[in-house]
Amino acid sequence: MASRRFASRARRPLHRELLVSPYPELGLVASDGPSDPLPELVVENGAVARLDGRAAADFDIIDRFVVAHGLDLGVAEEAMAIADEELAHMLVALDVSRPELVRLARGLTPAKLARVIGRLDAVELMLALKKLRARRAPSNQAHVTNLKESPALLAADAAEAARRGFAEIETTVGVARYAPLNALALLVGSQTGRPGVMTQCAVEERRNLELAIRGLVTYAETLSVYGTEPVFVDGDDTPWSKAFLGAAYASRGVKVRFTSGTGSEALMGYAQGQSMLYLEARCLAAVRAAGSQGVQNGSISCVALVLSLPGGTRAILGENVLAAWLDLEVASGNDAIASHSEIRKTAKLMGQFLPGTDFVTSGYSVMPRHDNTFGGGNFDADDIDEWLTIQRDWQVDAGIEPVAEDELLRVREQAARAIQAVFAELGLPSVTDAEVVAATTGYDSSEMPDRDRAADVEAADDLLARGVSGLDVALALDRRGFADEAEAVLSMQRQRVSADYLQTAAVIAADGVVHSAVNDPNEYSGPGTGYRLEGARWELLQALPNVVDPALLAGMEEAGEPIVVERGESARGDDPTEVVVAVGPAFADTIRATIADLPHQSVLAAICDGIRSEGAMPRLVRIRRVADVAFIAHDGARLSGSGIALGLQSKGTAVIHRADLEPLDNLELFGMSPLYTLESYRAMGRNAAGYARGKRVGPVPTELDNFARAKLIVTTTLLHARETQAVRGGAAAVELELAAPVASTVASTQA
Repeated sequence: MASRRFASRARRPLHRELLVSPYPELGLVASDGPSDPLPELVVENGAVARLDGRAAADFDIIDRFVVAHGLDLGVAEEAMAIADEELAHMLVALDVSRPELVRLARGLTPAKLARVIGRLDAVELMLALKKLRARRAPSNQAHVTNLKESPALLAADAAEAARRGFAEIETTVGVARYAPLNALALLVGSQTGRPGVMTQCAVEERRNLELAIRGLVTYAETLSVYGTEPVFVDGDDTPWSKAFLGAAYASRGVKVRFTSGTGSEALMGYAQGQSMLYLEARCLAAVRAAGSQGVQNGSISCVALVLSLPGGTRAILGENVLAAWLDLEVASGNDAIASHSEIRKTAKLMGQFLPGTDFVTSGYSVMPRHDNTFGGGNFDADDIDEWLTIQRDWQVDAGIEPVAEDELLRVREQAARAIQAVFAELGLPSVTDAEVVAATTGYDSSEMPDRDRAADVEAADDLLARGVSGLDVALALDRRGFADEAEAVLSMQRQRVSADYLQTAAVIAADGVVHSAVNDPNEYSGPGTGYRLEGARWELLQALPNVVDPALLAGMEEAGEPIVVERGESARGDDPTEVVVAVGPAFADTIRATIADLPHQSVLAAICDGIRSEGAMPRLVRIRRVADVAFIAHDGARLSGSGIALGLQSKGTAVIHRADLEPLDNLELFGMSPLYTLESYRAMGRNAAGYARGKRVGPVPTELDNFARAKLIVTTTLLHARETQAVRGGAAAVELELAAPVASTVASTQA
């Protein structure tokens, strides 16, 4: 017998996702993990001798950084002596002020901070967040991107976002070389919509800083920090290098937030068996120690992983509260898709929506979700009316304003005309009248006329080479008759010189006045007992019929016939037509197919076919020292006779790299591995060969499935955990060859 009601519910969007029981060994536990250390601080002769279960001799880089720069030993003895429950009560007690709580937080260790946050239930966390928010009024940040990197559409969407009240607007790029043009479109469009809106372009940090120094962007939030040393090392960073980079931004008058979020360590395979909330407490302690004015946190791109676990939503809210307690500006996530379920997405949002944060979302997708190259928006252009209605229903300001259709059409057209004028004045590829019309009234980038993308990326390179700055943009607008827009862009250059917006939680009003925690602080003062979901009742509610034990998903692949054979250590090639195909440590070994179930043997054959078709020679290499696809590809490029390599993780993520680029820069990144067919990999091979042969190469067309992360992030994490388990630190790369020949045509086996 079977229940038709159960069958009906099984077809609901929620059941596209995977819910799992805790698996602490892989870091799949939201908070209060069994391996989380007890709070501890021992000071001897004015120096920290022990911190959270570790002696000074055993401190990792995060411990050392926090001890050196993030702990106020003058208040530590007092703060650490306060019981967890008493500190938790103080967070929600209306007679304890925010400044007093911030003072005490400076003396608390990461383990103490996490344990105290763990004592609050969801409603108490919201009350604490309402009290601890830095700036008086909440605000919001927008995402503005599109698949075609259309400058007219970027400018029009930025103008609409600004007119709707977003205080910050963020873009990114599908192809790294577009960054100057996208930043330019955002600057012009935002200031057309409302003067004073701050903008950023999320790209590799060196490029982001260059754009900021030139005045083409105003802020940055791409400085990622992590809660375990191996993840920092894997990212080729330390807390000190991040602090230095943050200082580099601030010294040039550029607002900067760091980025962290629960789940990143588990996703990257190095959670060290500790809970997500505890590791986030370490991140935030490092952020405050680095002197950042704020943080983008709330799980961000790992949100679906955290939500697969019991208490995940509560842990995300907890990390937002923790950031506010440490006196940081909080851009509180709600940007990446959290769930297929509209109910569940909205329920997650309410933890930040109702109490308010400095930025309720760290990126509301003001265009349709499928155009969002950040990986999809939790809420997008089609949800704006619902957002506005919920603000009305609750009598809550969550940072978005209603605007009449005719006014939005006016401002969108003005922004598209303004960027058309700037492109013409600066000698960039023309923005046509047809693009202006489509950007004004269209729904998404599919309605935009195609542009010569190769010409655009060449123009972007030239823009940087010419040293074009924000001042040049203002002059270009003024010469073409856009006086108001020119004055607004010039005003943003003045703001950067005055640097008033380097205050915590700063936003700029249309009149140019900065509002921040300094001159417009949150002074909420409005308790502490009641029902908590605990014990047997909590255990019962965790045990849903569709919960899967992740240990069952983490088993090794069944051994089969060898796919590749290792032929000794690799050396630098000398053939200028050579393209290295560099694979990860588990590729074609303990993992034998991509996340899209494409056999690794067929993937390699398709890539090699593509390389040969463009007159280059493939060479297979296994990188054993690292599991990060950027470093796999970069290591391969350094071995390649042409300096070009195509790097592959076992799950199918790929990067085309060149030896003279920085490891985290690249020629092309292919992150949507669930969507790739064998023809996709053949096209990657063709492009890699084209770069090696010095040909003019257009990027492989971008494909997106913005629900892939929510649907597959648990599987991705488990696959990557296996990849990281195969890493052999310091091991040299080895030569590979296919164990058996594969027919050159693979079309019949395409996914």
